[in-house]
This record gives sequence, C-alpha cells and structure tokens, in this order.
Amino acid sequence: MNRSYEIMFIVRPDVEEPEIDKLIDTVSGYVTEGGGTVKNSRADQKMGRRRLAYTVKKFNDGFYILLVVDAPAALITELERRLRVSEQVIKFITVRMDEEDKRVAKIKAHRDAHVKRSTLPQVNAEAAPASVAAAPEPETAAVAVEAAEPVAAEV
Repeated sequence: MNRSYEIMFIVRPDVEEPEIDKLIDTVSGYVTEGGGTVKNSRADQKMGRRRLAYTVKKFNDGFYILLVVDAPAALITELERRLRVSEQVIKFITVRMDEEDKRVAKIKAHRDAHVKRSTLPQVNAEAAPASVAAAPEPETAAVAVEAAEPVAAEV
C-alpha cells in the first residue's frame, strides 16, 4: 500500500549544483525502482541555500531539497538508511502526509458544517422601513423575557 510522504533533506553547502542534481536524480531513482512515485516537479524540489537554525556537522547553512513521494513504508525505510549513510546529506526528515491530509480534511468538514454568523445575511436598519425596524415582534420579546428569568424562581 502506497502512502504519501514528504522527505526533506539538507545537502552540505560545499556541494556543487551538478552534484546536487545528481543526488536528487539518485534519490528519485531509488523511489521509482522501489515501486513509488515522485509527485513534485524538479523546480519544486530545490528550495535553495538557507541558513540553518543551529550548527549541524560544523555547517551553518545548506541546500534544502523537498521530495513529495507516494511509496510503501519499506521503501521509505530503505531510503532513510541511504540518506543516513550519504556524506553529502547532513540532515533529513520524513513526514507521512496521508494522516495529515485526513486531519486537515476533518477540520475543514467541521468548519464547513457550522454556519458562521458573519456569512448570514444582515438586515440593514437604514434600508428597512422605520416601523418594522423600531418595533420588535411581541412573540420574540416574550421569549426573550422568559429566557432571562432564572429557573430557581419557580421553586
């Protein structure tokens, strides 16, 4: 069963651009040989050279690479092993995205099920006739008074 993953790894800053392309092709090749697919394009994969939050293996910056992959879990385990032993990669992280997508979809469905008050049609008091806007309906006022009385008064 293929699942969706995001694999981000940081390449040493002293690695040249053609070597980074070769590394990306190699990792993408591992994915396709193992029965997975790489979903993002070459332009989306390279995030550029950025400063690291803390020093990693005596480096203060590195090239960030992001791969969005559909692959089985066994392939991801093997890919992580290969990234771990690669001298060019100084740090990597793999995140399973299908669970995240389910969580986001659930939150969206919950938000869509509840109607926001700001989206309800508003009655414009200036446009309405003065008699309708000034005098509330008697039934509504009676319900409001009953709701305002405490329950303990009945006892």
